[in-house]
Amino acid sequence: MDIPTASVSGLPDPLPEGLLVLDVREDEEWEAGHVEGSQHVPMMELGQRYAELAEMFGGEQTLVVCRVGNRSAYAAAFLIQQGVDAVNLEGGLVAWARAGRPLVTDDDRPPSVL
Repeated sequence: MDIPTASVSGLPDPLPEGLLVLDVREDEEWEAGHVEGSQHVPMMELGQRYAELAEMFGGEQTLVVCRVGNRSAYAAAFLIQQGVDAVNLEGGLVAWARAGRPLVTDDDRPPSVL
């Protein structure tokens, strides 16, 4: 399957309204830093939780992210098979951070990519 990808440099800053950012990293990775407004569902839970999450995807394009783009590619392929308009972030949040794009945390720690 050919998985659509987006490069950080090809994404507008700020991200457009209506773009759902789905972070499929593990909890500790999410807690270290994530894209503001993104949704978090660890990749290993995506399949079993898809039915409860299906309305989250509601026709919006979904940018799937992880650390370097491998897990998110698998998650994007799964979502595409479910009929979701999903795109994988090439290089993941490592590329995002290197490009100077902002990350946030849910507490006062400075964000990082684990």
